Amino acid sequence: MSQQIQVRYFASIREAVGQGSESVASGAATLGALRDELIARGGGYAESLARGKAVRVALNQVMSDEATALPAGAEVAFFPPVTGG
Repeated sequence: MSQQIQVRYFASIREAVGQGSESVASGAATLGALRDELIARGGGYAESLARGKAVRVALNQVMSDEATALPAGAEVAFFPPVTGG
């Protein structure tokens, strides 16, 4: 069953995929499965969200891990780790 998810991209991930946000029809049950669906698109998605890359994810503006269930109508944000200095 497909559901609409609002996906936002930040910093280097936004640059790689060429947009800051999009509405995605997803059959993913978890945040990790959504990430895998996006990686499967190839190109900048595969490059910036690849497994082994440090990517943070938030669900409805709350930091979450990839095993978190993905509810319909959710807002998911992907961003690289932030370094301070």
